[in-house]
Order: sequence, then C-alpha cells, then structure tokens
Amino acid sequence: MTLSRAIGLMSGTSLDGIDIAFVETDGKTQVHLGAFATRPYSDPERRLLRAALDDARALTSSAARPGILPQAEAFLTRAHAEAVRTFCKTQAIDLASVDLIGFHGQTVLHRPETGLTVQLGDGQALSDEIGRPVVFDFRSADVAAGGQGAPLVPVFHQALAAGADLPAGVAFLNIGGVANATLLSAGSDLLACDTGPGNALLDDFVLARTGAPYDACGALSAAGTPNEALLLRWLAHPFFAVPPPKSLDRNAFDVSGVENLSDADGAATLTAFTARAVARLLAHVTTPPSLWIVCGGGALNDTLLSFLGNELNSEVRSSNEYRWDAGALEAQAFAFLAVRSARGLPLTYPGTTGVAHPLTGGRLVWPLSH
Repeated sequence: MTLSRAIGLMSGTSLDGIDIAFVETDGKTQVHLGAFATRPYSDPERRLLRAALDDARALTSSAARPGILPQAEAFLTRAHAEAVRTFCKTQAIDLASVDLIGFHGQTVLHRPETGLTVQLGDGQALSDEIGRPVVFDFRSADVAAGGQGAPLVPVFHQALAAGADLPAGVAFLNIGGVANATLLSAGSDLLACDTGPGNALLDDFVLARTGAPYDACGALSAAGTPNEALLLRWLAHPFFAVPPPKSLDRNAFDVSGVENLSDADGAATLTAFTARAVARLLAHVTTPPSLWIVCGGGALNDTLLSFLGNELNSEVRSSNEYRWDAGALEAQAFAFLAVRSARGLPLTYPGTTGVAHPLTGGRLVWPLSH
C-alpha cells in the first residue's frame, strides 16, 4: 500500500507546547518516523489555556464556546498553523507534498460518561490557512457510539511494537497530563485505558509553588517524602476500581491537602500518586507486563521512573532507549491516526475505549480553495 506523508500535531493537557512530527506510513504496519519539533507556549499563552480549562468546566455542549474559549480556540488554530509552516521551513519539508495533517487540538473537557469531549481547534480554518487537508475531531465518533473516546494511541503503539524486538508481554505507558497505558500480549486483542493522573497535577503544583512549569528531572520530588495519608485518600477514588477500558478528565481528582505540604513533599506525593495509580491497573490484569516502556513528558522525570519501578515490580524503561523519542510519540501517533482515518481504518476498539466494535473516527476537511 502506498505510504502517505503526514504531519501530526499534539497539544497535550500538560500545556507545555505544540508537538509537531513528520511520519510516512500506510496507517497499518509501515511507520517511518521523521523529523520532530516543539513550539513551546509562552507564559501568557499558557495562562490563556488555563483560563480556557476553567471556563470549559461548565460546558454541556461540544459546540458551545462561552467565556474565553473563542479567544483560546482562535489562538490555538493560529499557533498550530504557524508551527506547521515553521516546522516545514526548518526541516526542508515541502508543505505541498504533505498529504495530511493530523490535528488533535487542545482537550479542555473530557466527560465521556455524559457523551461529551471537547477539543479546541478549528480544523477547517487550519486547513484553509496552510492549504492542506486536515483530519481533526478524533474522539467524538467514539464517544457518540458509547466509547470512552480515549486513549487513541494504542493502535500506534501496536504498530511500533510489531516492528521491534520486544518481549511477549509489554506495556506502553504514555505520561502526559493524564497517563494512559497500552498492554500488548501475543494473540490477544488490544487492551488500553487511562491509568490516572500524569504530569498535570504535579505541573500545576510546581508552577504555583516555584513558578517553574514542571519538576525538571524530578529533582524537587526527589528531595521530598510522599504523604501516605493523602495517597490513601486519593487512591480511594472509584475510578481505580473500574476495569479497563476507561478514561478521565484532566481535573478528575481532588488532591486537596497537598497545599499543606512543603514544596518537596507535595511534589513527591503527587509523583507517587501518578506511579501508584498506574500500579492499580495490575489488579485488573491477568498477566502483568514484564516491560513498561514510558513515553511522554513523564519519561524525563527520573524520580517518577524510579517510583514506577518500585510500584510495578517490573522493568521500566524510557522509550528513548528504543530510539522512540519520548516527547514525539503522541504527535507521531496523530500523523499515523490521520492516515488511518482518511483510509477508513479503525482508530478505537472494544479493548481500548469500550466501543462495541472497531470504529474509525476523525473528520477530514480540505482547504476551501481545493
């Protein structure tokens, strides 16, 4: 099958920036990973997005745009267009030769239990601005069909694993703002779910306490001690008793009490929460993975990787060790998913989102001048 040239765009709930990746793929088993870059958000831009997250809490319709949301959506669309143009110029990629753009947008609300998932970003406006076809709105079809709408990357993880020399039982653990896991076993269907908090709660805490956008390398967390009483209360959340597939919103957890801790102890407690939340998944798995491959921003947090190793009692390695850039995989996934969507291939499965049958998704739009 002919390979498509695609660019994937991801703005995660960690609010650190726009990731841009170039991929050539058939949307099935052939995946050639190319250039990658990040367009960081400035502090004012990050404040705008945080305000959008606050205003989105009251949404009851995916089409509604109250408060600051129209301004945030317009900014996101412009910033993504700028990011694509700059990326192509820097990487000497002829934009006219790119077949598809996979545009995830910015998730500001995810409540699949009410049939609602909202990603800011105007796919048609982006297509018009850069003059290329765009696939966007990846989650809505799955949610409308009764699925969780997340995670979407497992089919990409499966494609990567198929081309690598990995043990039979392996898990990909993507730690962005929210963490999600893909469990791969020979002869078994895909199984995946959100596991709980990723970086978002820790990032919010560190920003409020120190002004830094995240806990670089886990240095602050390493200096602290997790508060066991708080962890027991947070881990009593009913989410952890639900078997996969399942997903959650960035703001699903009440971590009150952390404000009473020191900077280091608060960071350590939130880092431990992420690690123990992942470990809670093992109660729902017959055969635990022997290897966990960690990607996303969490792969750069040495303290989190250490906590995960202790909690999972398995080998934990960064995807960087396999030459899969930990920061690039989600953007690469949305390039891959754009090609699958355009070819009518499934994006979600009963074991990844709980949808009744394998389902494609995404909306393909062309520039109006096409």
